Amino acid sequence: MEKRSNKYYLTLSLKEYANGKTAPAKELGIEFENHDEIFSIIEKMNAKNLFESESEATQFALGLKLFGEIKLKHRNNPLFDEMNEVFPVFMKKLKSL
Repeated sequence: MEKRSNKYYLTLSLKEYANGKTAPAKELGIEFENHDEIFSIIEKMNAKNLFESESEATQFALGLKLFGEIKLKHRNNPLFDEMNEVFPVFMKKLKSL
C-alpha cells in the first residue's frame, strides 16, 4: 500500500532587494508533498520559543521540513551520507525540547 502524503503549494515572492528597489518583481510557486502536516509543525515550533520571533520559527520549520523530505526521498544519494548519520540525532534533540 502506498503511503499517502499531504499536498502543498508554496509561493515565494521577492518583495524588496537589498538595495531597496522593488523591481523587477520575482515570484516562484512550487507544488510538493510532505508526509507531515506542516502547519501543525509550524505551530509546535512557535510554541517552543527557540528563536527570537515566530517568523524565525516558521522559517526554520518550513526549511527543515522541505529539506528533510528531500533527504528522506533521496537517502541513498551520496550527497546525504554525512547527514544520514547526524540528522536523526538532531531531530531527536529537537523533538525533546
